[in-house]
Amino acid sequence: MDMRDTIVYAIGDVHGCHDELRALEQKIQLDARQFRSRKIIIMLGDYIDRGPHSRRVIEHLMAPPPKGFLRVCLVGNHEVALLNYLDGYLSREPWLGYGGRETLFSYGVDPDRLTSLYGSSEQADARIREAIPPSHVDFLRTLPVMVCSEQFVFVHAGIRPGIALEAQDEGDLTNIREEFFQAAHRLDRWVVHGHTIVDVPTLDGRRLDIDTGALQTGRLTALRIVGKYGRLLSNKE
Repeated sequence: MDMRDTIVYAIGDVHGCHDELRALEQKIQLDARQFRSRKIIIMLGDYIDRGPHSRRVIEHLMAPPPKGFLRVCLVGNHEVALLNYLDGYLSREPWLGYGGRETLFSYGVDPDRLTSLYGSSEQADARIREAIPPSHVDFLRTLPVMVCSEQFVFVHAGIRPGIALEAQDEGDLTNIREEFFQAAHRLDRWVVHGHTIVDVPTLDGRRLDIDTGALQTGRLTALRIVGKYGRLLSNKE
């Protein structure tokens, strides 16, 4: 992505917190009034699971972005897990325990009741999979895994050190932690990411984690980047 003459607002993990996302977007819209440059919102993934309103979050992200903005939604490990379940690569119970149960509740489905009706069967899985509208599934399948510019990388979890960006593995980009953290001072670009909850986003070498645990804390965080300068915004400010 060419970030010249562009204001970027990166938003951390949402996890079904629809109201917090809408409130943060309103703060971003107010903040952006001072700039005339192109404005882009980059969502860092994990829109679903654990929180109460996964369906509403997906519907919101599928709709047009706030007026005057472009929006790019990256994929997180929780979106990957949902797609793996739908495609038969991840079995039901691990996915439900991963946060899928709350996601299904948001679609009006009680997986435990279906399991009691059908037992642990393919029929129960079929009913559960039918609960996710095809348009939502299609949207999730289109999500890119990373956005980068000459100076910045935006990704859900991080990058594997020593590997060129174009050769990075999707599993690392959506799940990595320690190997990435340990290499923070050797990175050649600024990496903005989520995935790992922090109390306060703080620069560690050239990485900045902006996942402030919206579900647990009620605080959803965005990073505004103008040139080489950043500022944190929150729905709670």
